[in-house]
Amino acid sequence: MALELRELIDPAHTAVVTQEIQRGILEPGSALPALAEAVERVGMLPNVARLLEAARAVGARVVHCTAERRADGLFANRNARIFQYMARKDNNLVHGSRAAELCPEIGARADELRLPRVHGLSPFQGTELDFALRNERVTTIIGVGVSVNVAIQNFAFDAVNASYQMVIPKDAVAGFPAEYVEMVFANTLGAVATLCTTDQILGAWQGQGG
Repeated sequence: MALELRELIDPAHTAVVTQEIQRGILEPGSALPALAEAVERVGMLPNVARLLEAARAVGARVVHCTAERRADGLFANRNARIFQYMARKDNNLVHGSRAAELCPEIGARADELRLPRVHGLSPFQGTELDFALRNERVTTIIGVGVSVNVAIQNFAFDAVNASYQMVIPKDAVAGFPAEYVEMVFANTLGAVATLCTTDQILGAWQGQGG
């Protein structure tokens, strides 16, 4: 039987995990302009900011996962076109660069866990995300960020394979084109994750703050 959303995202066992909400990906001059446009179109950043503010208020954990590169390019993937493309861009997410920073609109806090990776397509790949969440007894992940085309799908599959419940607020993720994103929601992510909206999550958390 499917769990009710309020039970599923109880703050005692829930974490909001952001995926690649970085300046070099989402700001003007993005290495992926179609994705940046999609983020603007769906209002993703304001919705993520609202979710994070609510998560902090109710005591849910917040983790920020990023993709980065070494300046010398060593140890990074070279086995897919997306990696080769990003390596050629000027704003290619080099560690310590402005491009690799989290977008300021989401209001990330200094005490929130940040987990960069130099390998893979998923925040679970090559990071301590799984261990960190289990240490906090997290069983439900609310996944937000980009992109529905690649990383969010990988994120959802890895979460389910690792025995987490995956919740995806559709207005706090983005991809392109819009028609494809809706097809992924309907035919792929809807089969493995609970799809909802930011407002539905905020409504489920209403009155739970400390």
